[in-house]
Amino acid sequence: MQVLRLLSLADRHLGRLDMYSEYVNIDLYISMHIAKEATQSSRIEGTQTHMEEVFLEKADLAVEKRDDWEEVQNYIQAMNEAVNQLHRFPFSGRVIRLAHKILLSAVRGKHKLPGEYRSSQNWIGGATLNDAVFIPPPPQEIGRLMSDIEKMANDDANLLPDLLKAAIIHYQFETVHPFLDGNGRVGRLMITLYLVSKGILKKPILYLSDFFEKNRTLYYDNLTRVRTHNDINQWFKFFLTGVIETAKNGVATFDGILQIQRSLDLRLKPMGSRISDARMVIDELFRNPIINVVRVEKIIGKSSVSAYKLIADLEKLDILKEITGGQRGRIYIFKEYAALFE
Repeated sequence: MQVLRLLSLADRHLGRLDMYSEYVNIDLYISMHIAKEATQSSRIEGTQTHMEEVFLEKADLAVEKRDDWEEVQNYIQAMNEAVNQLHRFPFSGRVIRLAHKILLSAVRGKHKLPGEYRSSQNWIGGATLNDAVFIPPPPQEIGRLMSDIEKMANDDANLLPDLLKAAIIHYQFETVHPFLDGNGRVGRLMITLYLVSKGILKKPILYLSDFFEKNRTLYYDNLTRVRTHNDINQWFKFFLTGVIETAKNGVATFDGILQIQRSLDLRLKPMGSRISDARMVIDELFRNPIINVVRVEKIIGKSSVSAYKLIADLEKLDILKEITGGQRGRIYIFKEYAALFE
């Protein structure tokens, strides 16, 4: 009954979150959500990229941060491409392997068979197989086990609710651990992909990495408990609690975005003749909250002098904030919007 109660709440809150896909231009904000998911999901793996850094150009980052930046960019690309693939193919090993291939392209792990299931034994924790915390199935079993996940995901005759299927699919994928590297990121990405494939979400706007990161010990303990105690109910409860909390946070974020939009209408009025230029820049800032004078020039199609004046006006209105502290190559952030995703 506890699982059923949580399932009912999770469905209700997911419905509220999905409603924004119909009444708000979600595509403007998807990049921010995916950037947050990429940042949080990679942080679980040890990558340390902050939200604002995701939207910087590679050349604007310190050299030591570029590898982490590339991993997060790969995650964003993997999510976008996998969602596109779902318009043509069902949720499948094909889509999963494509996402994995993009994730590991030209970054750490690029030599660990991107897009291919492992052909050697791996393990979790410990220096060797002898002291491992967990040993996944041997490589010759991977094809059969991944095929089993795919069949369950697409078995409409199986009446288990889709959110519980998503929980099982994630648990089973992490248990099989089919790749040599990137299993955690792909497994978390699969949750969103599955919900989109089933039409529960119209757009990829539910990301559980933030919840898993905040409750990392519980996350691993509950996954392990299924294997050691056959306690799938505890995993269901943890997973559904994550869906509820994440969906609530998503709704609050979208409400915050709508409030910002309403407040901007009032704040921009004093700008007079430059208001149309300001609106064009702000529309772009909702896609990418980081901007510099060169991009402002391109957006408004005017000189650098006009771009600098417009930026100065937006700074005075507390819409933009300079983040480099330098005199050259200055970079600005749409701070109250970015703060909604922190």
